[in-house]
Amino acid sequence: MDKATVIGLVGAWGVVLTAILIAPGSSLTAFIDYPSMMVVIGGSLTAVMIAFPFGTLKSVPSIIKKSILPNSRDIAPVIAELVEFAELARRDGILALESKTQDIEDPFILLGIQMAIDGTDAELMETILRSDLEAVAGRHKTGKDVLEKVAKYAPAFGMIGTLVGLIIMLGNMDDPAAIGPGMAVALLTTLYGAAVANMIASPLADKLVLYSKRELQVREIIVRGLLSIQDGDNPRVVEQKLMTVLPPTDRPSEEAA
Repeated sequence: MDKATVIGLVGAWGVVLTAILIAPGSSLTAFIDYPSMMVVIGGSLTAVMIAFPFGTLKSVPSIIKKSILPNSRDIAPVIAELVEFAELARRDGILALESKTQDIEDPFILLGIQMAIDGTDAELMETILRSDLEAVAGRHKTGKDVLEKVAKYAPAFGMIGTLVGLIIMLGNMDDPAAIGPGMAVALLTTLYGAAVANMIASPLADKLVLYSKRELQVREIIVRGLLSIQDGDNPRVVEQKLMTVLPPTDRPSEEAA
């Protein structure tokens, strides 16, 4: 679980709610208006449905889940696994890797190892692996785009709700006592739109971009490692090639030196 995401979401809403509760003369119930919520949330979701195919929208829950429960792997263990495969291939031949296929959990690594065992041409192998990598990048971009569209549409529907509320309020100017409360309710939709955009959608989109970069970096390392293994490089050379992507502080002491 990404504790930073959870703490950030809870903290952002907590700060705003605390400010409302401690403000003199303020009441939490004054900030609750269901029609305003319907305009912002419902309007944003329907606009996103117009912008994206329904099949894409079905993946939104899993997209949001990835920002809280990411499945990205650390780089160092991946490098260690690839070096282990390089040692086995160097010592016993590339076909010896077949004994490891049942223990490989990462489908991307398994795909590359199987192609190496089958004697797939290095150029073709790289093309296939990079096509898979690009497909992953495309899915990640789509997920980010959905959240960014929510962040774009929510404030707009907040303004639409505010205009609707102002029109209704101006149509009832014969009751001066209702003008203040009416104005407050009209402004709530703007508040809701800004909150959804800046306290949910935009931060989650930014977090997805971060995890996407990490996952693509890991996959790029895997591609380099698998091609190096297929070329029969010395395991030490494989390790040195892959370690260059790590910050010096994360490398073994001899690498950092």
